Amino acid sequence: MNVWQAIVSALKAERTEYIFGLPGGELFYDVLYDTPEIKTVLVREESAGPFMAMGYARMSGRPGICYAPAGPGVANLVPGILEAHSACLPVIAIGCSSKRANAGMGAFQELDQVSILKPVTKWSERVTEPDRISWVMGRAFSLATRGRPGPVYVDIPRDTGAKEAETSRYVPVEYPLRTSGDPKKIKEAAALLLKARRPVLVAGGGAVSSRAFEEVKKIVELLNLPLMTTPCGRGILSEEHPLAFGLVGLYFSEIGEKVYAEADLLITLGSRNEDFQSGEQRFFPKGGKYIQVDLDPEEMGRNWVPDVPLVGDIKLVLQALLRELQRAGLKKGRQNPRMAKLLKTKEAYEARVRKECLDDSSVPLKTKRIVRELYEVFGKEAILVNENGSQDLWSYYWPYYKVVNINSCVAPGEQTCMGGGCSAAIGAKLAMPDRDVVCTTGDGAFQMFMKELATAAQHKAPVTYVILNNFSLGWIKFGQRRRGNRFISTDYEVQPDFVQIARANQCHGERVEKPQDIRGALGRALKATRKGVPAVLDFIVDGWDFAPGFKRFYERLAG
Repeated sequence: MNVWQAIVSALKAERTEYIFGLPGGELFYDVLYDTPEIKTVLVREESAGPFMAMGYARMSGRPGICYAPAGPGVANLVPGILEAHSACLPVIAIGCSSKRANAGMGAFQELDQVSILKPVTKWSERVTEPDRISWVMGRAFSLATRGRPGPVYVDIPRDTGAKEAETSRYVPVEYPLRTSGDPKKIKEAAALLLKARRPVLVAGGGAVSSRAFEEVKKIVELLNLPLMTTPCGRGILSEEHPLAFGLVGLYFSEIGEKVYAEADLLITLGSRNEDFQSGEQRFFPKGGKYIQVDLDPEEMGRNWVPDVPLVGDIKLVLQALLRELQRAGLKKGRQNPRMAKLLKTKEAYEARVRKECLDDSSVPLKTKRIVRELYEVFGKEAILVNENGSQDLWSYYWPYYKVVNINSCVAPGEQTCMGGGCSAAIGAKLAMPDRDVVCTTGDGAFQMFMKELATAAQHKAPVTYVILNNFSLGWIKFGQRRRGNRFISTDYEVQPDFVQIARANQCHGERVEKPQDIRGALGRALKATRKGVPAVLDFIVDGWDFAPGFKRFYERLAG
C-alpha cells in the first residue's frame, strides 16, 4: 500500500468515525472514497476542522481527527490546534505539504508546517520515510491520548504520500493508560481532608477527561463538601446536585465566591488555576491548605504551591482516597452543620435568581432570562457548547443555566478563540447524535464561523445556535467604558441578517425581541433540530447587562 493507504488503514484500526477537513489535490481523499466506514465532514474553511474535532473528542472521549491541504490550509489549523492544546483535548491533525523533490526551489505552497505547529502540539512530525508511517501514526495516537491529552500534527509531503510503504500490520493504541497516586501522598491528602472544617473541591477539565464522574460524586457526598468547577470541569457532577455550587473565578456566583473564600482546604482536580479560574492567582482562600491532583507532574505548583501534590490519574487517585477515608472510619456522609446552613442559603439564592428571570418588561432582552429559559426548555439531556463573550458568559453562571447530565458541556480552553464553540458544537452533535446540542454565542463570535451552518445542514448535525446579539464586541466595549467611554472599533454598525443567513443555509431562523416570545422561539428551535434541521435564534439583548460575577471579578482585580 502507499503512504495514504497506510494512514487510512491506521485510522480504521483506531475506529475513526469522522475526519473534519477540506481536501486538496493529494490522494488522501481518494483512499477515503473507498473507506465508507470513515465519514468525511466537509468544512467551509480549514480552521473549523480542529474545533469540530475538539467537540467530538470532548464528548466521545476518543481522538478527534482533522485534515488540511498544504500551505494556507495547514496554517488555518493553528487557532483550533492552539485551543485543543490549551484545553488538553486529543486531536490528531494530518496535513499535506509541498513535494520534497523540489524543496527550496519555489515548490507550490512550500512552508515549514512542522515548525508552525510545533509550539501548539505535543508532537509535530514530517514523514520522510514511507516505511515509518505505521510507527508515526501509532506514536501520534499514543501521544494524543496518553498522559496529559493534547493535539499532535502529522505532515505528509505530496510525493511521499504517493510512495509505496512496506510496513508491518498496524496495532491500535490502548488508551487511557492510568497511573495511580503515591500511597504516602494519598494518606497525607486523606489526613488533611479529615481535619478540614471548610473544604472545597474544584474539578477542572482533567476530571472530565479522566471520566471520574462516579468518584467525584462519591467523595463529595462522603465528605459532605461543596463542589465547584472550572468551565471545562462542568458536567463532572449534575449542577442540580445539592452540593454543587457553580463555577470559580470569573464565573463565581454570589454564594460560590463566599464558599470558596472561606475554605480552609482547597482541592483541585485537573486544573492549572489559570487567570480566569484563579483571579490571576489572587483568589486563593486566605490561610487555606492546598491539595493539587493532576495527571501531569509538570503542572504541580505551576501557580499555587500545594501542601500535598498528588500526581496520578484523577479517577484512580479518588478511588484510593475513598478507600483511605473509609479505612479511617468514614462510611457515610459526614455531619456538617455548616453545610446545612449553606444549603438553606443556596436555596434562597436560587429562588431569588428564578424570580429575577421572570421580568416580562425588559426590552432589549436580558440575557439571564434567555439562558434560564434555555435551561428549562431544552431540559436535562441537553449538551451546552460555550463561546466566551460578555453576554454568552451568562450561560456559565450557575444557577441561571445548569448543566445537569454528566459530560454535557463543551467549554473552550484558556485561549477562548472566538467562533470555536460554533464549530465545536457540530463535532459534539456528531459524537452524540441522540442528544440535543445548543451553542450560546455572541454576534461577534457567530459571524466568524457562521459559514459552518452549511456544514451542519449538509452533514445532518442539527445544532441550535442562540445568538445573544448586542451589535458589538461587548467584552472589549466593557473595558473601553471603564477607561472613560473611549469607544472605538467595537460596534457593528453593519451586521448581517442572521435569520436570512440561516434560511439561506437550509436552517431554521428566528429573531426575538420581546420577553414573552423567548420560550416559544426556543421550543420551535428544539422541534426543528429534532427533525434534523439546524436552528439559529437571534436574540436582541441589552449589551450593558453584565453578570454580577463578571463585574465583581474586575472590581476585585482593581482592588
